[in-house]
Order: sequence, then structure tokens, then C-alpha cells
Amino acid sequence: MTIWLIANPKAGAGDRGEAFWRSHLEVSGLTELTACDLENDGWVERIEPGDWVLAAGGDGTVSRAAEICVNKEAVLGVLPSGTANDFSRNLDLPDDPQALCDLIASGSQQSVDVGWMNEQLFLNVSHVGVGTWPVRGATSEVKKRWGQLGYARVLVSRLWAYRGFPATIRCDGDTAQGKWLSIAVASGAFYGGGNPIPQAAANDGQLDVVAVRPRSFVRLLLAYVMVRIFGREARKNATIVHFKGRHCSVTTRRPKTITADGEVVSSTPLEARCESGRLQVLCEVVVNT
Repeated sequence: MTIWLIANPKAGAGDRGEAFWRSHLEVSGLTELTACDLENDGWVERIEPGDWVLAAGGDGTVSRAAEICVNKEAVLGVLPSGTANDFSRNLDLPDDPQALCDLIASGSQQSVDVGWMNEQLFLNVSHVGVGTWPVRGATSEVKKRWGQLGYARVLVSRLWAYRGFPATIRCDGDTAQGKWLSIAVASGAFYGGGNPIPQAAANDGQLDVVAVRPRSFVRLLLAYVMVRIFGREARKNATIVHFKGRHCSVTTRRPKTITADGEVVSSTPLEARCESGRLQVLCEVVVNT
């Protein structure tokens, strides 16, 4: 078995690169590591089923590593080093780097779902609308200086003047139409820098669609509190709408940008499906919110 180590030097504040993680992994007994680079992927052809691919970076880096693992039947290990690190929250990974590396060295594994959006793999969440703004507007400098607050700065600077976009959402047998601020299609249980999705898990075999309608700031805040704090399920005509299903689609009058796992990937219409238990990851548990 080969252990491949991918480290994105541009992720987060840039202080958790290859040398950082290699030192902790070696203390945990993982000394035979093969460093590799997503910008030069010739090494991918050498991956064998059962190899470990350890990804040190943000959700974008982890997502690209996950696609390699799915195609090669390899096992994904996550070393959170980005700004949001939403996918890693699904795995309840230790905050302490050494404890995390000890967990990885133990070899404990779980199966998680992957999403396919317009036949492209996404590991955690795809966005249309407001959710795409931080990806499109938060520069590397802003993210390094402000971390997750950098995303909030981008949102606040533009949200006050935004009136939403018309779209139709279909999820299995459910349909919702109207104007929306944001539509998120998630295969995991967290999005937007740690926001939990009620009654969701990265291994429940379903997609979660969370969509937000244009409302006053007060109503948006109240809806957020009811869902985030009290876990109240959203109704079809409420400010926040929540669907679950194996297949979903988003159609808009005009093409809208789609982001997936922190990267701009496509434009609407969006067709998504969940592939249950397709990916093996190094962790002890999968969080159920």
C-alpha cells in the first residue's frame, strides 16, 4: 500500500503545508509518504486500489482528492487546512493535528456518499446564488487575513441590495418555485463554514437541498435562528426551504453560476444525484445532525 500526501500551499493561512503534516504523520508512525501535486497529476496513474490519499487543504482540494479516490478505489484521508473545512466536520475529526494523525494512522474507515452535479463529482455542497459569492469574491489575501470572516465580509458588502433570482427546485417528488437568495445542494451535513443541516449526514444516501427566499434582514435572522438553534424543519413556503431526496434539479430563467466545494464549476441548469456509500474515508464516525 502506498500513502500519497497532497498538500495545497495556498489553502487557508498557508501555515499547514506538506512539512507541517509530514512531521505529525511521522510521529504517528506514517513515515513512508509519497508527496504529490494536483497541478501535475501524472502520479494518479500509479495509484492502486486500497492506497491512501491524504489531502491537506480546503474543501476544493479534498474534493479533487475524493474524485481520484472514487476513480481508483483508494481511501481518502482529510487533513483540514483550508478556510471553511466543511467536509471535515462530517467526520468529527480531532482539532489537534497530532490526535488527527494518530486517528489516521489507526486505519479506521467509514463509507460516505458523494454527489454528482451535472455529472461532475462534488463531495460536500453545490451552490447557486448568494452562496457562490464568497468563492467568487474572497481573494486569497482576504481569506488569509480574515479566515471565515472573509466570506462574511463579501456577503455583507453585497447582500443588502440583492433581490434574488427566479428558479424552480425539484427534489424527488417535491417542487418549489419563486425567487431565491441562495440554493445549496449538499451531500453532507454542513455548509457555509459550519452551518449544520437538520437531520442530515454524509452517509444517509440522500441529498439535502436548503434554499433561502428573499426576506427582510429581521425575517432572515429569525429563520436562521429557528433552523440553526432550534433545528425546526423548514416548510415549503417558509423563508428557508429544506428538501431531501436522491435526485434534485435547479432550473433558472437565465444561466446562474454554480460553485461546488469552493470552486466555480458550471452554470444552471443543475442536475444532481447522490451515490450512496461510494467513498471510503479515514475516520471513526460520521456525524448525524
